[in-house]
Amino acid sequence: MTMVERTIWRVGHGRTLDLSERGAIMAIVNVTPDSFSDGGLHDSVEGAVAYALACVEEGASILDIGGESTRPGAAELTAEEEMARVLPVISALSQKTDALISIDTYRAVTARAAVAAGAHIINDVHGLQREPEIAAVAAETGSGLCIMHTGRGRTKLPDPIADQRDFLGLSLDIAQRAGVVRETITLDPGFGFAKETLEENMELMIRFEELHAVGLPLLVGTSRKRFLGTLTGREAPDRDVATAATTVALRLKGASVFRVHNVAINRDALMIADAMLETARRIAAAKGSTE
Repeated sequence: MTMVERTIWRVGHGRTLDLSERGAIMAIVNVTPDSFSDGGLHDSVEGAVAYALACVEEGASILDIGGESTRPGAAELTAEEEMARVLPVISALSQKTDALISIDTYRAVTARAAVAAGAHIINDVHGLQREPEIAAVAAETGSGLCIMHTGRGRTKLPDPIADQRDFLGLSLDIAQRAGVVRETITLDPGFGFAKETLEENMELMIRFEELHAVGLPLLVGTSRKRFLGTLTGREAPDRDVATAATTVALRLKGASVFRVHNVAINRDALMIADAMLETARRIAAAKGSTE
């Protein structure tokens, strides 16, 4: 069981998120017709905003707005199409909630426009390596920055943790050269993104604590992923219980932010894990005071 150190995530518009003693939930709000699990459910501005606000009521601290599906084989948008989908949603939410808003994009132009519309965090599933200019946007705006590991489009190292360190090390070099402040960064190991086998995803979970060597908060997105379907035999919409199980397991291994589709069930799971961690801290403190 991992003890939690004092961690404050600095994000945009002068905001912070305390990740020291409680895990945070990032709700997935896909404004897309073709996402693997919920495509088309929230593809109007009104529908997406209403859904996002419901996620806040259920316990989400962050709303992650995405306009382009990241499933394998999904159609690629133009930047103009992406912005037309996400910017009205971000603008409306910035007027209706104090929850943090994240833009799920790898495009620098979309990221800049989203921050101007009210987004606090840039979430790049290509780890700054598709459009490195996005790092400069994060640096110039002071936004929070989530850097995700992916194995897509490249040859991976055979050891999954070594590959994480190699890929994310390059991403962090890009961020540093652009002037990104370290306290604004979280890392995402990218469960399911070219982790081709059940075994690879399971090994990443088992060895998750090794990722703390980088010294940055860790965000995870296991929600409804295919490897959970391989384990349970369930289709994507029915994988929320399996997702919640990974939320508990990874929280106990030190993950800080959980990107999920079903906020309520993962909030409850996270409350159990956080209570276990809090009890472990109290026991350790009491033991230390008597020695």
